[in-house]
Amino acid sequence: MSAVFQPEREPTPVRSLPLLADGDLERCFAWRDGKPASVRAFLGDAQALAATLPAAHYAVNLCEDRYRFLVAFCASAIAGQTNLLPSSRAPLAIAETLQAYPGSYALTERVLDPAPSSRQVVFPTSLEAPNSVLIPEIPVSHTIAIAFTSGSTGQPKANSKTWGGFCASSALNADLLCADAAPNIVATVPAQHMYGLELSVLLPLRSGAAIHTGHPFFPADIALALHEIAAPRLLVTTPVHLRALLRESPDLPPLAAIASATAPLDAELAAAAESRYATRVIELFGSTETCVIAHRRTARDEAWQLYRGIELHPQPDGTLVQALHFAAPMLLQDIVELLPERRFALCGRNSDLLEIAGKRASLGDLTRKLLAIPGVEDGVVFVLDAQTNGVSRLGALVVAPELREADVLAALRQAIDPVFLPRPLRCVTRLPRNATGKLPRAALLDALKD
Repeated sequence: MSAVFQPEREPTPVRSLPLLADGDLERCFAWRDGKPASVRAFLGDAQALAATLPAAHYAVNLCEDRYRFLVAFCASAIAGQTNLLPSSRAPLAIAETLQAYPGSYALTERVLDPAPSSRQVVFPTSLEAPNSVLIPEIPVSHTIAIAFTSGSTGQPKANSKTWGGFCASSALNADLLCADAAPNIVATVPAQHMYGLELSVLLPLRSGAAIHTGHPFFPADIALALHEIAAPRLLVTTPVHLRALLRESPDLPPLAAIASATAPLDAELAAAAESRYATRVIELFGSTETCVIAHRRTARDEAWQLYRGIELHPQPDGTLVQALHFAAPMLLQDIVELLPERRFALCGRNSDLLEIAGKRASLGDLTRKLLAIPGVEDGVVFVLDAQTNGVSRLGALVVAPELREADVLAALRQAIDPVFLPRPLRCVTRLPRNATGKLPRAALLDALKD
């Protein structure tokens, strides 16, 4: 039984916080085309754009270039607006977001086709910086963003984020990733996703870190981006990108660390990356609802270490997460076991736990065993919508260029109980991952039908 969470003290009231924690206007804030851009130049662009924005409550930030996304994110905040961050750039998702938030407009880098019914503002080709550049202050209670979950377990859900909450959670990330020296960051994840937002947008704003403004995807592009920035270098990525890097093995410059999230990272992959690139791989644990709340060095540790000020309370249907900077406790579907010294073991997700014919398993473990089959490059086991006699049926998608579906099933049969064999299992050229490497449920079901 867990104790009731009680803050150690009442926090000192704060009305506003500066947009950038570091007041050095001349430091490098971003790397664009291999060249450093200063805080002063960035703030000048943000203030110039803010002066041109229409009067509105919400801005759907669709900028794909990371620098423009940052400028738009901060400009809308300076203008007192809220960034809307849909989980998809599909026209229907954008239209639904605009419709759900009256008084919103789309801020884009190019004219949307089809055009939305609401206003759209195209990012200017040039911005005229103001005569004087100031670091603006944002009210801590201001809802600076509404982020949407990825839809990997169903329909995307909206999560409101205040500036004060973002600053508090960013300080925890900075304690972990900027303790030795402020890094220069290359991120393979988009800024619109919470993990990408935290480490490629908020971390440069709330620490001395600088961000490479590209969005590299292929291993060669990741290597090029890392060579364009100075040491110390932090690679913010996912297990999918990390696996591709090791497979193609491009030469990388020295890395201070690699951060990984969005999907479970197995210890073997983490250890291989640490060995190949002579660095440490830090896996981050969090959610759109909570932001990052824990970390581990996966190659060495199975248990997760909580950030300071975060409290977990196991519940029958998941885990309650509490912190001083949360407006309210957050209930996650993750099942945890509390350990000494503010550590915990992750036992799986409530929605991942299966019971078939009196036997139990988890989707995460089944997927790990699928990925362990020699010749399997990527894969996932998931629950189908259809049920037979009240029992969920399982399906699987597999990327295994040299194997037949029968070969994969035969190998899987050696590793799991037959009642959990996924049927159908289909070999595909690639999984329908979104930009963050996640697998939306609707896309999985569609791929199984093709």
